[in-house]
Amino acid sequence: MAYRLSFAALGLACLALLVFAIEGIICLLMASPLLALAVWLGSYIGYKSSGSNFMNPKNTTIILVLLSFGFTSFDYFNKPKDLIPVRTKIIVNAPIEAVWNNVVTFDKISEPTDWIFKTGIAYPTDATIVGKGVGAVRYCNFTTGSFIEPITTWDEPNLLQFDVKEQPTPMNELNPFWDVHPPHLDGYFKSYKGQFKLTKISESKTELEGTTWYKVDIYPEIYWKGWSDFIVHRIHERVLNHIKHESE
Repeated sequence: MAYRLSFAALGLACLALLVFAIEGIICLLMASPLLALAVWLGSYIGYKSSGSNFMNPKNTTIILVLLSFGFTSFDYFNKPKDLIPVRTKIIVNAPIEAVWNNVVTFDKISEPTDWIFKTGIAYPTDATIVGKGVGAVRYCNFTTGSFIEPITTWDEPNLLQFDVKEQPTPMNELNPFWDVHPPHLDGYFKSYKGQFKLTKISESKTELEGTTWYKVDIYPEIYWKGWSDFIVHRIHERVLNHIKHESE
């Protein structure tokens, strides 16, 4: 009964977050494992505390109480200090010069079939550049806006590095009742720099590696890093597969 009541309360709380335009469906689904764990832990402790032996708790209860205090310190121990790199590689059956040309700029990518981009997560559509060499500005256009990327390294045809001066909203949140824009969409996931590294394998084969360095300021970082790594890899794969297709 304690578990049923607790999870019913969780369901009502989630519904209230949607109805009052505080949150969206996708973020609630992403957070659901953490929410379910916290509710289960609270239910267990509440159930045990209602018994006659609460003043002399078992070791299991003591451990769970200590763990509950641990949850409150995630925002202290998981302060993001270092940039998190995400690297994705692909083999392109084309000369390195042809791959380079499609890295610097690329035409409009077809609509995605990957399920993650059906949820409102922003995805790249095309890329343009103003200028050439170090100091040029690359615009990687997403469904929610453009990443503005000043070029810091132009080593044609081997390495293109850039900083991220500005970036768009990471997603359009879904809500069945309202258009919502939760505060955690602004600045809590931030990309700082990126690069494309090309390695010549043969005259007609090239290894292409894309890397993004970012920080995530939603706690616990160790949990949300898993989601953000997964999404960044999917974005990389979308771009790299398009470059591969165009180059070949």
